[in-house]
Amino acid sequence: MTAMPDAPARQLPALEKDNEAFWTGGANGALMICRCAACDLYIHPPLPQCPQCAGAVAPQAVSGRARVASYTINVQPWLPGMKVPFLFAAVELEEQKELYVMTNIVGCPVDQVTIGMPVSVVFEQHDDVWLPMFQPTEAPHAG
Repeated sequence: MTAMPDAPARQLPALEKDNEAFWTGGANGALMICRCAACDLYIHPPLPQCPQCAGAVAPQAVSGRARVASYTINVQPWLPGMKVPFLFAAVELEEQKELYVMTNIVGCPVDQVTIGMPVSVVFEQHDDVWLPMFQPTEAPHAG
C-alpha cells in the first residue's frame, strides 16, 4: 500500500467525523473500513452506527485486497485537465461478501481490466486526503 506519485487533480471529499478515517488512513498505509463492535459487520460507506444491529462502529484497517466486481470506462473529462479514458469500479473487499468500495483502477490500460481481477489498494495523496485507488495484483504462481 503505497502513495501514487504525480497524482492528477481531483475533486476531494469533505472530511467529516464518520468518514475521516477512510479518507486519511492512507497516511499510515491503511485502508480503514468501519466495523461493528457487536456483530462484526463491516460497513461502507461509513455510518455512525451499524445498520444490522444498531451497534457502535469504529474504523478498522483491512487487508486492501479485493476483486473487481463491476466497472465502467469513462471518456468524459469531468474536471478540467482530467485524463481520459479512466476506469471507475466497484471492488469487493476480501474481508466480507458484498463489501464494496467505489474507486478508480490504476496501473494498467483500461482495456485490460476484467471482472474478477484481483486488485490491491494504493493511495493518491492530496494535502490531508489519501484517496484509495486499486491496481492489479499479480496472480500467485502455481508451484
